Amino acid sequence: MKDAATKSYSKKGDAIVKMNHDAIERGANGYVKIDVPASWKDAVDDSTKHVATGDRPELVDYVNNVVIPVNTFHGKDLPVSTFEKYADGTSPQGTAAYEKRGVAVDVPTWIPENCIQCNFCSMVCPHAVIRPVPMTDAELAAAPAAVKSKAMTGMPGMNFVMTISTLDCTGCGSCVQVCPGMKGNKALAMSPIDNERPGQEVFDYGVKLDPKPEVLAKFKDTTVKGSQFKQPLLEFSGACGGCGETPYAKLVTQLFGDKMYIANATGCSSIWGGSAPATPYTVNKQGHGPAWQNSLFEDNAEFGLGMTLAQNAIRGRLEQLTNELVAEEGASEELKAAAEKWVETMADRAENGPAAEAYITALEASSSEKAAEILKDKDYLAKKSMWIFGGDGWAYDIGFGGVDHALASGEDINILVFDTEVYSNTGGQASKSTPVGSVAQFAAAGKSVKKKDLASIMMSYGYVYVAQVAMGADMNQCLKAMHEAESYHGPSIVIAYAPCINHGIKGGMGVSMNEEKKAVAAGYWHTFRFDPRRADNGENPFQLDSKKPSASYRDFIMGEVRYNSLTRAFPQRAEQLFEKAEKYAEEKYEKFAHMASEEE
Repeated sequence: MKDAATKSYSKKGDAIVKMNHDAIERGANGYVKIDVPASWKDAVDDSTKHVATGDRPELVDYVNNVVIPVNTFHGKDLPVSTFEKYADGTSPQGTAAYEKRGVAVDVPTWIPENCIQCNFCSMVCPHAVIRPVPMTDAELAAAPAAVKSKAMTGMPGMNFVMTISTLDCTGCGSCVQVCPGMKGNKALAMSPIDNERPGQEVFDYGVKLDPKPEVLAKFKDTTVKGSQFKQPLLEFSGACGGCGETPYAKLVTQLFGDKMYIANATGCSSIWGGSAPATPYTVNKQGHGPAWQNSLFEDNAEFGLGMTLAQNAIRGRLEQLTNELVAEEGASEELKAAAEKWVETMADRAENGPAAEAYITALEASSSEKAAEILKDKDYLAKKSMWIFGGDGWAYDIGFGGVDHALASGEDINILVFDTEVYSNTGGQASKSTPVGSVAQFAAAGKSVKKKDLASIMMSYGYVYVAQVAMGADMNQCLKAMHEAESYHGPSIVIAYAPCINHGIKGGMGVSMNEEKKAVAAGYWHTFRFDPRRADNGENPFQLDSKKPSASYRDFIMGEVRYNSLTRAFPQRAEQLFEKAEKYAEEKYEKFAHMASEEE
């Protein structure tokens, strides 16, 4: 066993090998005989069957009849008839909220007196378990006894409460790590889960409260603080603690999730995004949320493009019917005005949503047969935000041809790439995103060729919006890129740096946001935005957001096992590859700096 441990962990250093050897010694010598009571042979199962409740009958039915039996290893006992109503392949959103795994040993506890109400903790939480909730005095008075609060900054008469879903937390500590606190004292600290269980009631109470329009009006979703007052429509996934991918996806759902379609490539994001029988994508109080579907590595971008073209066809037919309706004799002025506003805003998601609602109201008041025909497809009237999700194995490698084809089409689509620089879900194989010197499967001696510059390839089209982001390095830039990408009436791609458990980060995944910050400071990763609309206004479309590197590239990569393990296995080769990698990074920054300085 010790030999096997040495073989498996030698690349991680002698300290890790010794820890495994010590564990083996304890296992061999530390066992204690336990006498099992004879009465146990006649023991009966007296556990109480859990029954889900809620105000969405179709969801509660699915949880009780499918999710709970499957999660308790009784899925094999379910008859085929159980699945008849899901024969079309759909299932209700929001089932992950019923799992309440309680897997963390320690969870965050909020210290109100140290809180500056920045909402950074909510922004970075991979599982959407920590959320700010504005409460009126009456709501606060009716809250569970464990509630903690402070007066809300900028909102007289409102109380600020940071709620934490104790049983959904994975204990990564990312929230604590990013908390700036007040005068050097953090507003969050990790605490044993048993001390914080009463906080679950406070969280459950908070999610039932209605959103506060006045708060959303005061704090816009174009700011980090304001964006976090919007409900995340991705919650409680099975992603790793500290996951670098889910904070980006969660943010997108907060901004656009109520009218959003997602085509998701197979990979980590399809596993944490839709592992049967539960799904972490959910709906708001109006029952609206992302419509999610998974497709293959090789065709996901085309799949998302097809969804967009289908939407265009349906809405094009509705536009034709609308024009015929307006031309009908007897059409009311109210109906005409609503119809014209809907047509006028068809391409603008933000404007078209309210216009579609007003148009539906006017249609429902009409006795026209054309109005009735349009109402059959009323769910398609509001413009949807089309997003295509996937990792670097998909976008840089197997699905690259599709990504290129979809973006080149000129259609109004948005691609979000979770760039972990490795095939994460399948065990850590090298991809074309893997940088020089990084150790991965199929690159055990360190990758010898440089990372593909996907962003530059797509910028060469000139009409594709392109951004590279790193949330931990610049939350505002990340938020701005998401808004700009979605608002651009054309193709966009946002490439997001996502630390992964495969990287072997010193300090663990709880410091993943700080790792993103270090990556940018060292010039390992660059953040920028390329917006074709700026060129239309005579401005340089390229904006380099990250500063000139101020930290050591070598120090950064030595903080990750995927790099430092090479110095132990192949020290001479490691030095050669790391020098090459650093040179490539410097050249890349100089290239981007030159692009940013050019006059349009």
